[in-house]
Parts: sequence; structure tokens; C-alpha cells
Amino acid sequence: MSERAVPPRVLAAERLAAEAGFEKSCIAEVGRLLRTAAAAKPGGVVAESGTGSGVGTAWLHSGLGDGARLVTVERDEELARRAAGVFADDGRVSVLTGDWRLLEQHAPFDVFFCDGGGKRDDPGRVVELLAPGGILVLDDFTPSAEWPPRFEGEVDELRLFYLTHPELDATEVLTTATSSAVVAARRGAPR
Repeated sequence: MSERAVPPRVLAAERLAAEAGFEKSCIAEVGRLLRTAAAAKPGGVVAESGTGSGVGTAWLHSGLGDGARLVTVERDEELARRAAGVFADDGRVSVLTGDWRLLEQHAPFDVFFCDGGGKRDDPGRVVELLAPGGILVLDDFTPSAEWPPRFEGEVDELRLFYLTHPELDATEVLTTATSSAVVAARRGAPR
């Protein structure tokens, strides 16, 4: 698959999003970042909070190694059901319905795309769910040329939490001219 090719499951999930009127799917630039993170942990446990229609899940899946597992959770029952259909033929993928904390029983994570619950409401727990050497991806930030980072004229405390957390090596990367993601690795020896 070429760098710019969009995997078939991503296209299927994007169709589901359009049918459901779901407009919060991850963009392709973030998707390629997710594929890379999953590929970096070929035997790992990959997690996602906030499945939506499964677009981010499909990007993670496109980098999933044969020995890896992918677990994702979505609060909306209908979206979760639709997304589960995209992966029904792959036993490595589990789509859960409910609160993001359902992921805890599958931790620690080698890759965690925290796109839904946890990111804002319990960031400390998000970090705790990462395995040593685990990669955390958080998108939907607005780039800031200032330090500390600002959003709408105020210090962006959430972004600052992840960028300065003592257990993370983190950076912010532009995904487009108007959006960014925080990518972090938990310190410590991999398991």
C-alpha cells in the first residue's frame, strides 16, 4: 500500500459516518499517524477511546501486526454496532459499547488513541493505562506558536498536562495548517 493510499476499511467506515451523519471522524493526516503508531508495535495491544463510525479504528487496523490486538470503545450503541460490522471478519478487533473505562480491563496499552472519553475528564488515568514505551496519540488541538500553548487566548491546560507530564516524552505535531496532535511515549523499559 502506498503512503497516500486509503485502506478499504477506512473507506467503509467513512461511508458509515456519512450515512449516520457523524462528522467527527479523524482526518487522513491523523489516520496515517495512527497507522504508523500501530505498525511500531506489531505484537502490541492497541486501544482507542471514541470509536465513532470506526474511521480511526480502521487506520489503526491498517498498521496492526498479526500478533496485535485492537480494542476500541464507543458510547453510542448504533455507531458501535456499525463500526463493529467493519471488523466482523477480524478476531483481533473488539468493538465495545459503553464508557471509555471499559478499556481498563485490556490495559496496559502499547498504542492508545485517546479520541473520546478520558482525554479531558481523566488525563492522569489515560497515562496510567499506557505500557512502558507505549505511544499515546491525542488529536483535535489547534496549533499554538506560544509557550505555554494557548487556545482562545488562554493557556491550554489540557495540552500542557500531556506535553509536560513527567512520565511522558511528548511533542506536538502539525497534522494540517490548522490542526495538531500530541504524540507521547511513556517512559520506562518496554514489556
